[in-house]
Amino acid sequence: MSNRPPQTRRAHHRFASKQRARLTWCFAASALVSLASPAKAQTEPTAPTAKGVTLPPIVVVGTTPLVGIGLPLTQVAANVQIVRSAQRDAQHRETLTDYFEKNLPSVDINDAQGNPYQMNINYRGFTASPLLGTPEGLSVFMDGVRINEPFGDVVNWDLIPQDAIDTIELIPGSNPTFGLNTLGGALAISTKNGKDHPGGEAELSGGSWGRKTAAIEQGGTIGDRLDYYVTGNVANDDGWAQENASRVRQGFGKLRYTDADTTIALSAGGANNDLLGMQTIPRSFLDDFRQPYTFPDQNLNRAGYLTLTGEHYVNDALELSGNVYYRHFVNESISSNNNTDYGALLPDGSVDTLQATNVDSAVATDSYGASLQMTLLGKLGGLQNQFVAGVAADFANSHYTASSQNAYFTASRATIGIGDYVTQADAKTRDGNLAAYLQDTLSLTRQWALTLSGRYDWAKTDIGDESGAQPQLDGSHVFSRLNPALGLTWNPVPSFTAYATYNEGMRTPTAIELTCADPAAPCSLPNDFVADPALAPVVSKTYEAGARGKLGSATTWSAAVYDTTLYDDIEFISAATTTQGYFQNVGKTRREGLELSGHTQFGKLGVTANYSFIDATYRASWVSSSPSNSSADANGNIVVRPGDHIPGIPTNSIKLRLDYAVTPQWTAGTNVTYRSGVFAQGDEDNEDVNGKLPGYFLIDLDTTYRVTKQLQLFATVSNLLNKRYASFGVLGQNFFNGPSHTFDGLAPVNEMFIGPGAPRGAWVGMRYAWN
Repeated sequence: MSNRPPQTRRAHHRFASKQRARLTWCFAASALVSLASPAKAQTEPTAPTAKGVTLPPIVVVGTTPLVGIGLPLTQVAANVQIVRSAQRDAQHRETLTDYFEKNLPSVDINDAQGNPYQMNINYRGFTASPLLGTPEGLSVFMDGVRINEPFGDVVNWDLIPQDAIDTIELIPGSNPTFGLNTLGGALAISTKNGKDHPGGEAELSGGSWGRKTAAIEQGGTIGDRLDYYVTGNVANDDGWAQENASRVRQGFGKLRYTDADTTIALSAGGANNDLLGMQTIPRSFLDDFRQPYTFPDQNLNRAGYLTLTGEHYVNDALELSGNVYYRHFVNESISSNNNTDYGALLPDGSVDTLQATNVDSAVATDSYGASLQMTLLGKLGGLQNQFVAGVAADFANSHYTASSQNAYFTASRATIGIGDYVTQADAKTRDGNLAAYLQDTLSLTRQWALTLSGRYDWAKTDIGDESGAQPQLDGSHVFSRLNPALGLTWNPVPSFTAYATYNEGMRTPTAIELTCADPAAPCSLPNDFVADPALAPVVSKTYEAGARGKLGSATTWSAAVYDTTLYDDIEFISAATTTQGYFQNVGKTRREGLELSGHTQFGKLGVTANYSFIDATYRASWVSSSPSNSSADANGNIVVRPGDHIPGIPTNSIKLRLDYAVTPQWTAGTNVTYRSGVFAQGDEDNEDVNGKLPGYFLIDLDTTYRVTKQLQLFATVSNLLNKRYASFGVLGQNFFNGPSHTFDGLAPVNEMFIGPGAPRGAWVGMRYAWN
């Protein structure tokens, strides 16, 4: 998985110890791979067997969060997707989420914030989002450390050092060994090291919307056993819209010790980013799709982290690995909001004339923890067997504050504050998670392998009011569960593998959800803490079957079908206004789908094609308040019934990637992406008169020319046809119905608000490498 040692780690030892190599080849079924590289998700170099026969390369996949020997892909019962740094570098994309959206099956985005660094990533209908209050269904790891922030389980994509990434594995399903939040899948990121990435390079780029980027990295060795890697990057982007500029600063470094049996790595990194968002806008604003609805909407993200990882082979059959980490994260959010009670009668009989409010909220989190894992190779009942056992302890302390200030709108819909900020919430939370997991892979025959695994999680969340004004916030919540998994693989020939699996996972309610779960006391998401009645944890149960293989020497393919059902799913239920509501368990939801992928090479032309089908539906009836929905009753309520589709999840998506080697020095590529329409949030009953947000079709281009061995020039174009499109929609009330969309006190109009996509953009750059 994310921080396994590189493939060269034990290369010199591989051939020096035939006995050790022979043992591990045995485990991999028919002498396939040596102990030389317990590297995650990467292809081993070919190696001669004891008889001198050259074996084909083997892909080894990490199936647990920590360093381990891993499993040959032929024994992994899942449609794992692997991305290597060279693949990402070839497309020169600004963000990780942009690469995921354009290349990975079953992955799409919802642009709810209007900033390219703050996209919601959906995989198989499950979300990893930087926005507080979003139901998170994916777990994300970097070098074995879970980086879903404990407060809200959010994933801040802008904090991940993109240039430091070596390998990414996307592991589908509710794999319990990856722990909490792994409802629909886990994303495992491993970073570079100096031995596998020696030398350095610098890159500069610039182009549309004032975007300017600079990055530098350097890796190398110190003597025989030490290596180092450092990287840093900056990006300034004025944004394609009027209020979605970005300023990104990232840094990362790693110092590593290796010998024949031991690897110890100390890595550290940080980020300091300033991100503006344009929010969603009403469809009536599309005469100028670059304008914001209201502003400012600003997120200041700062993070620093330190990770110590280790791996040691006690003997040929026993490996120990572990990590210790500390992470400090601070987010400050400044947002503008219209007053939904404008024009209403106040308790004293007067009319509410307040136009807007500014909200300043901040979260500061210190998280730390440690994990230990044992991997044992041997025989069970005379059959080759790999046994993994691990324990983990993770803790976090968070301090959340939110203050509100009265404001009014200017003609451009900017808010001007009136008076001082008044504290709305001041709470501290403490999260603790203790876990133990087991995984056993038994080679029943040379063709069949059975994997049994399970994880027990005990999680506790303590919430305390710091202001003294809201004692109802004080509370303690404990959740625990044993989640099992079963997988079976069949590998009759090297070029074909079939598999079937069943697994379960769990998501515990976050502090945000627990403190906003009282129907009698709705809150503004995510700014107000009110009370903390109990919520049940969300449990996922996934069935998956599939196959993968190779045709000839140039074609690979994979296919998978899956069914994931969530029990006691949690939804944010809107109250009588569009800005307030509460969380509650709403019963079952289901995601069923199909994935088809293939890659082939026709001479100089490489072709990769992906098709994804997702049927995401509610499986229980519940009532939600959605007064902006045209089908709502007189009280503003809608009834959600089994079979209604979950908003924001496209049914069909198609992705095509073409790579063409024009000359040995010049390559060109294109991404073609189609995504079908989605229902808007607030239209959970699928009956609003606006219908679905339309689907879209996009074309991106990229090209690279290698001037010398050290110097390359590149260019990219996004949205080549300059399509107008939107990836996200929500039903709401438009309070700006006056001339030029100004505030004039008229009654709000129900509309669909959308997150417009970026228009055509073009950039050029250069990369220079040395050593």
